[in-house]
This record gives sequence, structure tokens and C-alpha cells, in this order.
Amino acid sequence: MEDLIFVFVMPSREPIKIILADDHAMVRRGIKKILLENQGLLVIEEAGDGVELLEKLKNITPDLAIVDISMPRMGGLEAAARIKKHCPTMKILILTMHRDKEFLERAMDIGVDGYILKEEMDIDLHQAIEDISAGKTYTSPLLR
Repeated sequence: MEDLIFVFVMPSREPIKIILADDHAMVRRGIKKILLENQGLLVIEEAGDGVELLEKLKNITPDLAIVDISMPRMGGLEAAARIKKHCPTMKILILTMHRDKEFLERAMDIGVDGYILKEEMDIDLHQAIEDISAGKTYTSPLLR
């Protein structure tokens, strides 16, 4: 009798599609480099401010927007509020240098899914995305 071998192939999970919004191109490059360490993440677009972010979201549907708070023309919190109003299922991770809990509280009131400090980004960015993708809320350890 022949031995039967069964091979189960788990379907590969679709990559998490991300749009980055930060007014500093160098910061976007740094974030992108960190994200590319994980094959399950795909940066599909970038924006330099909130206005450009909202404009680009008319043509694409990412799973996650990583948004800086301090940007010209329209800041990240205002952009996040507009995104949540028109597309409440889109995940938003606020990326900021602001440790002031007032910003954190405003972001959470808007309904963002995470809040990470730029100084912790290289260590905690992947964990933040993992938590948000699993339906949890993420807050930088320095703010807990």
C-alpha cells in the first residue's frame, strides 16, 4: 500500500496596506525602512500633509494610515477626524513627538486606533501595527 502524504498550505495573509502622512520626507523614509522589515506590510502611498492625505484617500483604500500630528495646511488630528467620519473602519495610528496627554486624549476621542511617539517608533512600531490589526488600541509605553 502506498503512503499518502498530505500537504496543507495555509493561505498567505494579504499584506497590510499603509499610507504614511508626515511633512518630513526623511521621516517618511525612516518609517518606510522600518516597515519594510516586515514582509506583511506594504506602503502604498505617502502624503506630506493632511490635505494631501485626504486627497489621496479618494483614490486608494489602505488598511492603515500612519499620521503625524504636526503637519502644515491640515494637522493629523483634523485629518484623522475626517477619515473616521467618512471611513470609520480605516485604522489610524498617530505618530508624534508630543508627550502631552492632552494630544493623546484628543486623538482617542476622535477614535484613532493607536498613538505612538516618534522616539519609540524604531522599537515599537511593529507591535503597534500588530495590536491595531488585531482590533486592539495601542498607546506608547511612555504614555501609559
